[in-house]
Amino acid sequence: QLQLVESGGGLAQAGGSLRLSCLASLRTFSCYQMGWFRQVAGKEREFVARIRSGGTTYYADSVKGRFTISRDVAKNTVYLQMNSLKPEDTAVYFCACDGGTGQYDIWGQGTQVTVSS
Repeated sequence: QLQLVESGGGLAQAGGSLRLSCLASLRTFSCYQMGWFRQVAGKEREFVARIRSGGTTYYADSVKGRFTISRDVAKNTVYLQMNSLKPEDTAVYFCACDGGTGQYDIWGQGTQVTVSS
């Protein structure tokens, strides 16, 4: 069964950068699309970005132009490059796999990102 493990979270200053990684235990092509989501305690999880098996990407308006999702097929890894970070980007970030059902049904454990002003 596919398992996802996020890493790369931490503390950054506003205007700084972080790169998150999502390592899959199986080939990421087994996922129709892989996405990044984030959640602040007490709030609903929100979509950040996704990349489909064909390589097309899509971003939430709140991160467009600042975040970039990419993947390294050989390394079974999806990345989220986060630039020009803002305090409101502070959240736990999760990666997830949609196996083709239209639902993200496999999730990682999350990694904390904290942006200080």
